[in-house]
Amino acid sequence: MKIRVAIAGVSGRMGQVLLDAVASDSGCVLHAALDRAASPMMGQVVAGVAISSDLAAALEQAQVLIDFTRPEATFRHLDACEAAQVPLVIGTTGFDAAGQARIAAASQSIPLVFAPNMSVGVNLLMKLAELAAQVLDDGYDIEIIEAHHRHKVDAPSGTALGLGQAVARATGRDLAQCAVYGREGVSGERDPKTIGFATVRGGDIVGDHTLLFAGTGERVELTHKAGSRATFATGALRAAKWLQGRAPGLYDMRDVLNLK
Repeated sequence: MKIRVAIAGVSGRMGQVLLDAVASDSGCVLHAALDRAASPMMGQVVAGVAISSDLAAALEQAQVLIDFTRPEATFRHLDACEAAQVPLVIGTTGFDAAGQARIAAASQSIPLVFAPNMSVGVNLLMKLAELAAQVLDDGYDIEIIEAHHRHKVDAPSGTALGLGQAVARATGRDLAQCAVYGREGVSGERDPKTIGFATVRGGDIVGDHTLLFAGTGERVELTHKAGSRATFATGALRAAKWLQGRAPGLYDMRDVLNLK
């Protein structure tokens, strides 16, 4: 039996990739294609489904909604999924603490996968980051460098922040207290307990992330480079399948990939 998948934001870059991914996945079928009411694609038919802005109708009989949009749109989708009791996969980034709390509250009534990056490789990188941080805690300065396309609106990326959280967790630090997001002028000598972030925006870079441990006489670098958004769509569909039959709760890709 194929899983009936609803996709939000189908006119966006990730929405288009998700449509292709569902079409090529033998375990899924497109159930609904959602977009904003003002979208030039409104009413067009993809894979036999008319693009619509009617959330309630789209979620009828849907088995999962996949959302890679913007926080304000995700909240509308979150409320609709709660009302319809439809599981939700969130790949949207850029949420503040209040937004994350809102997602966590919704997970008390529906099963929900929320991850800063759906890529299988990136989530393996997160696990490796924890292991490396435990070994390289003392005597190594930790920096996270990320690069994305010119259209990305949030910085640092959700994946970079996820790497920072993984390292902080593994070393007993509080990322909110030790993160350094930029340096300019006479910034002073580096505090060895900080975790630094550097952001690059330009061109059509899909997503590059490097976790750097810089010690005396050596450097250890863990790097992931995404050459196509298809990797995120593949991971999202894997999460959508994994959610079927799950109890309400807030899950991430480490749960999906059994990396905890």
